[in-house]
Amino acid sequence: MFNALVVTKDEDSGKTAAAVQQIGIEDLPQGEVTVAVEYSTVNYKDGLCIGPGGGLVRKYPHVPGIDFAGTVEASDDDRYSPGDKVVLTGWRVGEAHWGGYAQKARVRADWLVPLPAGLDTRQAMAVGTAGFTAMLAVMALEDQGLEKNHGPVLVTGAAGGVGSVATAILANLGYEVAGVTGRPETAEYLKDLGATTIVPREEINETVKRPLESESWAGCVDAVGGAMLARVLGQMKYGASVAAVGLAGGAGLPATVIPFLLRGVNLLGIDSVMQPYPNRLRAWERIARDLPMDKLEAMIRPATLADLPGLGADILKGQVQGRVVVDVNA
Repeated sequence: MFNALVVTKDEDSGKTAAAVQQIGIEDLPQGEVTVAVEYSTVNYKDGLCIGPGGGLVRKYPHVPGIDFAGTVEASDDDRYSPGDKVVLTGWRVGEAHWGGYAQKARVRADWLVPLPAGLDTRQAMAVGTAGFTAMLAVMALEDQGLEKNHGPVLVTGAAGGVGSVATAILANLGYEVAGVTGRPETAEYLKDLGATTIVPREEINETVKRPLESESWAGCVDAVGGAMLARVLGQMKYGASVAAVGLAGGAGLPATVIPFLLRGVNLLGIDSVMQPYPNRLRAWERIARDLPMDKLEAMIRPATLADLPGLGADILKGQVQGRVVVDVNA
C-alpha cells in the first residue's frame, strides 16, 4: 500500500473532495511502465482536477498530477529498465489517466522521457509542465527568428509558473525581458530572475483601443490570453511573434487581423500535452543547458501531498508564485 491524493465525487450533489488515502498497486491504471514517483508539481490544470474538475476528469475516484519525475520500478518496454530516471509531462496524465500525486504511477512507455543529464528529479519538477511549456515557447520564438538585438521580449503572467521559467531562460540567454505582473510585491522576485523591466498589469490589460500601437516588443511569451493578448498583438514589432501558452485572462480574443496584415505579426500556439517525442527531448536538453539552476532554486516552494487541496484552490485564484514542488514521499 502507498499514499495518493484521491479525488472523489458525490454523485448526488456533484461536489468533489480530495484527501490523502492509501491505495494498492492493483488500483493503478494499465500501462507498460511502473514508476516510483519522487516529485510532482502544482499547475493550473491540477487545481481544476483537485477541485471542480474543469471538465478534465473523466471518472472518479481520480488521482491528479499532470507531471512527475521518479525512478522506473518495473517495465514491459525495452526502452526503460528498473532504476532509470524518467520525467512525464502531458498526454492527459492527471486528467484522463491517473497522475503523479501518488508514490507510484503506471503509464505508457511512449509518454515518458529519460531524465536529461544535469538535472535531478527535484529539479525536473521545479521545471515541470510549466517550465517545459516555457522552453517550448522560447524555442518557437527563436525558430521564428527572434534574436537578442531585436529588442525586449515581453512575458505576461511573469510571476506564475510558465512566466517565471520563461523569464529566467530568456534572461540567461541574453534577452532583455519585460515582465508583466498584477502583483507589485513580485517585482523584486522577477528582477532576481532576470527581468529588466516590470510592466504593471493595468497598463496593458485592456481591450484594444487601436489596432496598432507603437512597436515595443521583439517577442512575447503570453500566459494570459484575452484582452491582454489582443493588446499585445498591436504592440509587437514588425515580423515579431507571440507564443501563446495560457488563458488565465480568458479564452476570448477581442482583436483585429490588422497586426497580422500590416506588421506581419505571428501568433504561435504552444501545446505541451501532445508534443512529439523528438521535440520533447530537444526541449528537455535545452532546459538542462539554458535554465540557470540557481534561478530555478529561487522559484521553488516545497509541498507535500497533504498540502495539495489548499494549493489547488490557491492556484485557481492566482495566488501561487513560482514553482511548487511536491515531495510525494514526505
